[in-house]
Amino acid sequence: MQHIINSAKEVAVQVIREAGLIAKERFDTLSTINVKDEYGDVVTEVDFQCEAVILKAINEHFPEHQIRSEEAGSNNKESDWLWMIDPLDGTNNYAISLPIFAISITLIYQKVPVLGVVYEPMTDRLFVTSIGEGSYCNDKAISVKESTNVHRANLGWIQGHGVQNDVKAVQLRNHIDTHCKRMMRLWAPTLQWCMLARGDLDGIVLYNSEGDDLYSGILMVKEAGAIVIDFNGNPFTEMMEEPYLIACHPAHQEYFMKLVEEGLS
Repeated sequence: MQHIINSAKEVAVQVIREAGLIAKERFDTLSTINVKDEYGDVVTEVDFQCEAVILKAINEHFPEHQIRSEEAGSNNKESDWLWMIDPLDGTNNYAISLPIFAISITLIYQKVPVLGVVYEPMTDRLFVTSIGEGSYCNDKAISVKESTNVHRANLGWIQGHGVQNDVKAVQLRNHIDTHCKRMMRLWAPTLQWCMLARGDLDGIVLYNSEGDDLYSGILMVKEAGAIVIDFNGNPFTEMMEEPYLIACHPAHQEYFMKLVEEGLS
């Protein structure tokens, strides 16, 4: 198993930089932007170009593996190994020339994330994590931080498209917003996970958002020392269909769980 993860890491790191170069060179030059769903999400030709490069590399090196990608969907192969790809997380930002976006590649083994690679082309930050090996930004080890004043926390909020008008989600979001220093929504969730892993955020609350960018982020923060639990306090162990999650430094678990409980009551 470990030799597959190591090989996958080499392939993912190389191809994500290739895709990142495409995204960076094409930034602010788009000719075609299409709305792809009822929620107003958009897709560009760059999404497809980056995706094609990544899919080609994975199919060449791991032809038996299952792949699930943001635009291409699933290749429907049966395998214990599943690649999850978001070729341009933050497409809405990219489409309006806001340079906050990333590329995410995750490898899952039997529903458990084992490898995550995230690249932010505009800053040339490469985040890499693998199970049991820690998390790194440009080869430097990173870790979550313990806040000196958790009541003035900077929190990330991630919410699924399908629950944008969910009454409980609105209620919880408003409650958190009034009980922290700043609540951040980047339209590029992968980067929020990386910010938590690097110590730039104090925590993340995720409300029913399961996408191709999720599990690289979860593994990134766990390997950086965070706890990831559901709203009932159960630890994250494997892929979930409807995740409701809290991620933070272990010292702040009780505080953030109480904050969420109050926001939902």
